[in-house]
Amino acid sequence: MARCEVCGNDYDLAFEVHAQGAVHVFDSFECAIHRMAPVCEHCGCRIIGHGVQVNGALYCCAHCARSVGATTVRDRAETT
Repeated sequence: MARCEVCGNDYDLAFEVHAQGAVHVFDSFECAIHRMAPVCEHCGCRIIGHGVQVNGALYCCAHCARSVGATTVRDRAETT
């Protein structure tokens, strides 16, 4: 069994996430998200989707990016 690095649960169905040369062990996606997902620069929520990047800062959505002054971001892709 392996111990989750977030909650400490020793779980027989724990899984590993390999990222940036490190190996992380979690017992649930909830713990993996808590440890691995970036945080929105505006509202502080965990970004578990694509998010929006503006000038090196990460935001969970276009609304949060616009709240700090971004003007050309959109939540939906446009087809031409």
